Amino acid sequence: MSYKKAQKIYADVINEIKESGLYKDEYIITSPQGGEISVQFPQGSINKNVLNFCSNNYLGLASHKDVIAAAKNGLDNYGFGLSSVRFICGTQDLHKKLEEQVSSFLGKEDTILFSSCFDANAAIFEVLLNEEDAIFSDQLVHASIIDGERLAKKVERLIYPHSDMVELEKMLANSNSRIKMIVTDGVFSMDGDMAKLDEIVTLAEKYEALVFVDDSHATGLIGNTGRGTPEYFNVIDKVDIISTTFGKALGGANGGCISGKKEIISLLRQRARPYLFSNTLMPAVVSATIKVLEIIDKDFTLKEKLIRMSEYWRASLINLGFDIKNGNTPIIPVMLYDAKLAQDFARELFNEGVYVRGFFYPVVAQGQARIRTQISASLTEEDLEKALFAFKKVGIKLGVIK
Repeated sequence: MSYKKAQKIYADVINEIKESGLYKDEYIITSPQGGEISVQFPQGSINKNVLNFCSNNYLGLASHKDVIAAAKNGLDNYGFGLSSVRFICGTQDLHKKLEEQVSSFLGKEDTILFSSCFDANAAIFEVLLNEEDAIFSDQLVHASIIDGERLAKKVERLIYPHSDMVELEKMLANSNSRIKMIVTDGVFSMDGDMAKLDEIVTLAEKYEALVFVDDSHATGLIGNTGRGTPEYFNVIDKVDIISTTFGKALGGANGGCISGKKEIISLLRQRARPYLFSNTLMPAVVSATIKVLEIIDKDFTLKEKLIRMSEYWRASLINLGFDIKNGNTPIIPVMLYDAKLAQDFARELFNEGVYVRGFFYPVVAQGQARIRTQISASLTEEDLEKALFAFKKVGIKLGVIK
């Protein structure tokens, strides 16, 4: 009986979400991740094969045979899980090998693993900063960074307009904080543009600030050798801290890390709560991620294909008359601005055999609803042409283009 009052409150909130057009349905995928997937929607209906244009599987490695084999090898040799946290009895030589490999790949002194990049971002600020310090954070940083910053309750938090270096410099110049930390995404996940890391590190040097970059949507695919936005802007040695995920281009499972100066990583091992109180990353994921890093460190063909297809997709959507956010990454948002329109557009595309999702508040700001398309190396040129035909058909039908 005690739940009835709360039940009505929660039900009313859910109804409000539905009535406002902001309710998010979940499509059920009944196949491995890839360029084409089998999807069941609505729940209980028959499966439908569709082209997948909304996955973070940028390099198409989520179902790569060598990655799967490595995951199986991890299971066979190291077991399913550790049943513990790292400092008790949850650290295997496999975990240390991955940390060393990530550090080498990203050009950093040391690395600490987390169960997700969300946990990594939740951990860092509370440990490294206190009431004498200040965070200077881009307006569009990922939700996990925002939550991590909120946990550092006593730290001053200043938000600069997206990629506005003039405002950032004003904030830095007016601050007398002990430690100043500039915080940004490398690639912004909803807009698909890159942070101005070259300008950011220049300001950091001028005002003696640390630079923290969440490079989750860049690791493996941005830069000449896939080492992310610091490589793209030639500032690897000037970025102090990098967080990233193994759940996107690096195989698409889960897990994340923070890489940086050895003192920072050592302090996180001692005090980061998501590290100290969460079970360690399962061996299958660790083994598979090691294999992914070996693949992308030797073979750039997937990255080159991804760049080529992304450029073609962006140019083609613009030619059709769609409103596209500026950028040069595989994240290519089609701006629709209205939440209901975004959901209708996604539903119509699904009927045409193209799987995308509408993004709207609170995932993006009010009035900024969109279809976020993401290109994967697992797609083919023929897939792009089929999807473009569907986008044109639906765009005309819904009055988005002429």
